[in-house]
Amino acid sequence: MNTSPLATLTLSVLDLAAILAGYTPADTFRNSVDLARHAERWGYRRYWLAEHHNMASIASSATAILIGHVAGGTASIRVGSGGIMLPNHAPLVIAEQFGTLASLYPGRIDLGLGRAPGTDQLTAQALRRDQHTAANDFPRNVQELQTYLSAENRGSRVRAVPGEGLDIPIWLLGSSTYSAQLAALLGLPFAFASHFAPTYLHEALGLYRRNFRPSGQLAEPYAMACVNVIAADTDEEAERLATSFYVFALGIIRGTTLPLQPHWTAWKGTGPTTRKPPYAR
Repeated sequence: MNTSPLATLTLSVLDLAAILAGYTPADTFRNSVDLARHAERWGYRRYWLAEHHNMASIASSATAILIGHVAGGTASIRVGSGGIMLPNHAPLVIAEQFGTLASLYPGRIDLGLGRAPGTDQLTAQALRRDQHTAANDFPRNVQELQTYLSAENRGSRVRAVPGEGLDIPIWLLGSSTYSAQLAALLGLPFAFASHFAPTYLHEALGLYRRNFRPSGQLAEPYAMACVNVIAADTDEEAERLATSFYVFALGIIRGTTLPLQPHWTAWKGTGPTTRKPPYAR
């Protein structure tokens, strides 16, 4: 287990493209580019966006388009998906989309893949009619996607243009041990969703590292964990800001999809505060 001090770790950002109460998705997209520019300037390594559907609080449903928007508004930070929910898409479509992104922004695009639909079951059926089969075919679909992105596929009758032969890092994402085992088997980097499944973090990472098989993409295991962080100048302010997240998380549990609510100001009994991003001083 890596016990390096936090100051030596590579840090990245996962953006859910939250829609704030009283604002629009267009406002969210502007905020995402603004945050990505700040993260780039601060030395963060990656800026990833997550695919979700049918949620009034999240605007990243057309994930590949939003990745292109953020990449076009930045200069050097890697931009990618955390992740693309592969059961919702044909592997060829993802190869073409990310081949296009990698052609526009060479050396800066990551392709993280998830096995869940990123939505409720009814919406999942609207996205991909045979959702059960698609989820069970996840390993085969990952390998099919790898084939489309490989230089060796140029002689095939089905090709991803653009995409073929491009160096697009593929990551597997997971919240259990399933994707950890698959990432180890295929020799791919692995990202664990400990921001909502912390119980299995150490078990999944240990399984991944013990069973890793080197591949053409990766010689040794490489993993990262996603964690929720609320940062402020004081603990009291961080606790107050965190109430927006608590209400958001409770809405997921209850199946409600309200836009992200203002943080509670009952802490001080003062009423709503500004919605200006806290990093934009």
